[in-house]
Amino acid sequence: MKKPLSFGLGALILTAALAGCGGSPGTTTTSTPPPAAVSSAAPASSASATSTTAASGADMMVASSSTGQIVVDSEGMSLYFFTKDVKDSGTSACTEACLTAWPIFTTTSEAPTVDGVTGTVGTIASPDGKKHVTLNGMPLYYYAKDKAPGDVTGQGVGGVWYLVSPTGEMIK
Repeated sequence: MKKPLSFGLGALILTAALAGCGGSPGTTTTSTPPPAAVSSAAPASSASATSTTAASGADMMVASSSTGQIVVDSEGMSLYFFTKDVKDSGTSACTEACLTAWPIFTTTSEAPTVDGVTGTVGTIASPDGKKHVTLNGMPLYYYAKDKAPGDVTGQGVGGVWYLVSPTGEMIK
């Protein structure tokens, strides 16, 4: 059993490596850099954003997931709320070691842009002076274990981390 599995895995890796070098049907490669307005500590991803994500140019947008419609960043990475944050407090309850697992979603823009997100978007100052993006007065975070667009592995972690709906509500 190991031989067919290793051959199949090897073929998959080779195919992925070749596709990464020259593109593949259905994807577009451009020399245009990603929107400069967004700066984040999102986990690195080897997957590329979908063409609709790249075309919108928004800091935040709506995407389909296994839990329904959710808010994602411009690269398609899922964004989360922390139930220990206090709405409109202007601060984040996730500090120090918490930020390693739950990096903040930041922007350099005075007014983060949205596509399909209907909640109220704002920013608060992060401990390091960056603009931490908020939705309906709640800070937004990534989950470090989400590695590719569409990953939602942070949903429900510890009973305190939840995906965000386009209206700015927690998806429980």
